[in-house]
Amino acid sequence: MIELIGLDGDDTLWRNEDYFTVTQDRFGELLGPYLPSPYLPSGIDVQRALETTERRNLEVFGYGAKGFTLSLIETAIELTDGRVPAAVIQDLVGFGRWILTHPVELLEGVADVVTELSASGRRLVIVTKGDLMHQEHKVAGSGLADLFDAIEIVSEKDEMTYRRLLERAHVMPDRFLMVGNSVRSDVLPVLAIGGQAVHIPYHTTWAHEHADHDGSVPTLASIRDLPAWLDTLSPKPR
Repeated sequence: MIELIGLDGDDTLWRNEDYFTVTQDRFGELLGPYLPSPYLPSGIDVQRALETTERRNLEVFGYGAKGFTLSLIETAIELTDGRVPAAVIQDLVGFGRWILTHPVELLEGVADVVTELSASGRRLVIVTKGDLMHQEHKVAGSGLADLFDAIEIVSEKDEMTYRRLLERAHVMPDRFLMVGNSVRSDVLPVLAIGGQAVHIPYHTTWAHEHADHDGSVPTLASIRDLPAWLDTLSPKPR
């Protein structure tokens, strides 16, 4: 029987990656006038260069809009050999602020499903990673916080993180279910410690979160399908 259900935040409960995608597209447009072409002599394009900078900076800046904004600025300076004007840097900072202050947009069906799961007596926990202040803002803005038994904002979703979470919750791994859009963060590490996972793909995923799996992981088209899937797995707790 599932005792605890973990729900990812970004792109599972609320919209997130779309804002980054818009900014990345605009980033290439802003840098265009200061580059000889969309491609550098080395053959690395603007978006790939940004992705490389982001990966390099994860250990220092962590996940989230703030680290992303710093990576935008660093990439702009590197690709233009320092020729990028202050006005463009100011625009990049503005995009970071836009991401950080954008109102929370719940995905379709989320409010109804979380309310139903909570009313059924299931223990729920949000497990989300990224900048602490921004994630706290999202949780508060979602209007869902009171429906969850716990909120876990973490710097990384790996096996150790999930083990610690379950220890605090006093739940054995095989009685934990994680639900999220990222195979890399929400599925594979949970399976590795003996837990269960459900994948709900989002229409766009950050390249860093891509990972392959053998196809045996339960995959749902929408979070609306989760309650019915749970009913086939085990009876609801009393």
